[in-house]
Amino acid sequence: MPKLQRRDYYDTARDMNWAFSYVSEDEVFPEELSKSFGIHGEQWWGWDEPYKLTYREYVHNQAGKDDGIYSIRSTIARSNLYDNLDAGWKSAIKAHYGAIPVPEYFASIGEARMARFGRAAAWRNMAAFGTLDECRHGQAQIYFPYCLLGKDPQFDWAHKAMHTNEWGVIAARSLFDDMFTANDAVSTAIQLTFTFETGFTNLQFLGMASDALHVGDIEFGALISSIQTDEASHSQQGEPTLKIMINNGRKAEAQKMVDQMFWRSWKLFALLTGISMDYYTPLESRTMSFKEFMQDWICRQFMDQFKDLGMNVPWYWEEHFLPELDWVHHAYHMGVWFWRPTVWWNPDAGVSAAERDWLEQKYPGWNDRFGKKWDVIGDNVRTGQIEKTYPATLPIVCNCCHIPICSPSIGKAPRITTHNGRKLNFCCEVCEWVWKSQPERYDTHLSIVDRFLAGHIQPPTLEGALQYMGITPDVAGNDAQAYAWNGASRLAAE
Repeated sequence: MPKLQRRDYYDTARDMNWAFSYVSEDEVFPEELSKSFGIHGEQWWGWDEPYKLTYREYVHNQAGKDDGIYSIRSTIARSNLYDNLDAGWKSAIKAHYGAIPVPEYFASIGEARMARFGRAAAWRNMAAFGTLDECRHGQAQIYFPYCLLGKDPQFDWAHKAMHTNEWGVIAARSLFDDMFTANDAVSTAIQLTFTFETGFTNLQFLGMASDALHVGDIEFGALISSIQTDEASHSQQGEPTLKIMINNGRKAEAQKMVDQMFWRSWKLFALLTGISMDYYTPLESRTMSFKEFMQDWICRQFMDQFKDLGMNVPWYWEEHFLPELDWVHHAYHMGVWFWRPTVWWNPDAGVSAAERDWLEQKYPGWNDRFGKKWDVIGDNVRTGQIEKTYPATLPIVCNCCHIPICSPSIGKAPRITTHNGRKLNFCCEVCEWVWKSQPERYDTHLSIVDRFLAGHIQPPTLEGALQYMGITPDVAGNDAQAYAWNGASRLAAE
């Protein structure tokens, strides 16, 4: 049988919708898994993806991408490239590998749900490719750090992290479960493929890829650049889904879903990407600050696309989000460094004299707000009082984002509320709003501190908490530069 030309079959094959006669539409698309938002079945058939692809083309493209990244991995394995990388950059990729690869597999669940319960055939077709994409992303990002296990046991956390109760993992798992493993098809399209992938995945993969190439980490740069090209295609499922919602009078519901997941994504990426870009990346290799990247990719490009669809910026944009660009990831960074034994990488303080000059230039007022605190830490290190640079207790943790609570004002108390007799702490008004918008979804989830108070952690000590989190002495974090930054600090120079 001769091979058909693409134009002879593609439009029919990708978008073959039909009405059901032997079963009801509700049986085929149960509300719990599909969630129509009251939009009739045939109205979804206008769903039209901007990035069209055949399976034949998909396989050809993916085979070429895999040939490229695995050949680079094979070549790099015969060199000493990794050994020569900056210690801070090594920590950045360890943090990435622990937080991202297994959740990529999680994302395949959300894509597969859309591939079965998406309300249009074209959507289901595109989501099938997305399912394959996410499996590939997880496999590649597990394999690459596996090849580095002989050099550093912390790379084992690329596979292990999401199977532990480490505090950062609890935060990441809560976000990813909320976004795709426990979500319906329509909400997944809007929250995962539009809000998360169109916005924040670009932030992580494009920004880190650029920095990787400047650092000289060709392997990591090639890997995540290859992944990002997949995200650019299957992330396009969100826009046509939003259009269907808006055109059928469901803008308010779509807006709420975006507002919820944008904020949840922002908190985690401020923690993961913010500290990697502004502290772990070597100074001479930084292409732009985290704030500048956010302003370019999120505040300008992503929001322009968002408003073009007829949506509004999230209600908290001016009062909460934009101000946090100046301070929140700096506070997270100081907290992660202080609680460094609780993470699977070695945090890089990143506060040498030259780095502090750069931080002050990019974030005017940084020295007054954060530098003075680093001076105290540096003084303790220099005088041999290392024990003062380690935690004695657990911090207060937000019950929504599950990240330790930080405030721009010293001494400001967390937002405290009670739900069904349970005391809850929130880092800000927005996290409280997200939680209260769906209490049935979040009420049973316990933060690391909740688990400590409930007696899940035994013995009830910091050592017991480390054991509960799966942190063993061979992987417990320490200062990435062995405190060399302190010898170059202003305080030491004085």
